[in-house]
Amino acid sequence: MIGGGGAIPMRATRLPATASQGAMVTGNTHPAAIVEYAGRTLRVTPYGTFVFGIGRDATGDVMLRIRQPATGWIEHRLTVTARDWPVERINGVPPATVNPPKAIAERIEREQTRVVAVRTRDDARTGFAQAFIWPVQGRISGRFGNQRVYNGTPKSPHSGMDIAVATGTPVKAPADGVITFADPGLYLTGGTVVLDHGHGISSNFLHLSRIDTKVGDVVKQGDVIGAVGATGRATGPHLHWGMNWFDTRIDPLLVLERN
Repeated sequence: MIGGGGAIPMRATRLPATASQGAMVTGNTHPAAIVEYAGRTLRVTPYGTFVFGIGRDATGDVMLRIRQPATGWIEHRLTVTARDWPVERINGVPPATVNPPKAIAERIEREQTRVVAVRTRDDARTGFAQAFIWPVQGRISGRFGNQRVYNGTPKSPHSGMDIAVATGTPVKAPADGVITFADPGLYLTGGTVVLDHGHGISSNFLHLSRIDTKVGDVVKQGDVIGAVGATGRATGPHLHWGMNWFDTRIDPLLVLERN
């Protein structure tokens, strides 16, 4: 006869030993474990998976603390591998979008505040764990993390990946999620959509010529969410695909290469 009520067994935690700057990192542990990283308690799926992001400028080691039901706190360290960040010089951008007047700068700040707000979500959705697909197929015309110089003026590093394709090309959801932001008229980014994949992971799609979804729509991988354009600050038609783990920007190309 086997008695009940035994001790909950420990499960081996699986994490990579290294991660690149800008990476999305997934790990696995006991489903009832508490996982802490970067001041956050991470959500853990019913099958023990958790996810977090490594910032563009992270260096050295990063540390997670994990406590399973049968253990105390155990520290796990990952070594961050550095990347080379080239400088991209982009000319021909409308001058008012590079150094906007005060009223426009205030509008940009208000619009970006709205976008930042939706990235605070921590849904239980597990789209982040899928093998991501390309939202459009095309030439990479701008890479994540590269320092950008617009019309000779240095700006922040590029926050996503640009894919050069024709206006009107359908944009497909790279993984399951829910639409948390959709606005056709932001000053810098034009037609803008944010798709939440769960556990703080989200995708944003900028410069869209058309938006085919609305806030609250649940989409499956491969569903069309809009169309490529050149709205906002853009010198030609392309899709800007950015990804975040909460407020940490991550590289969509690295996410694709994990597959």
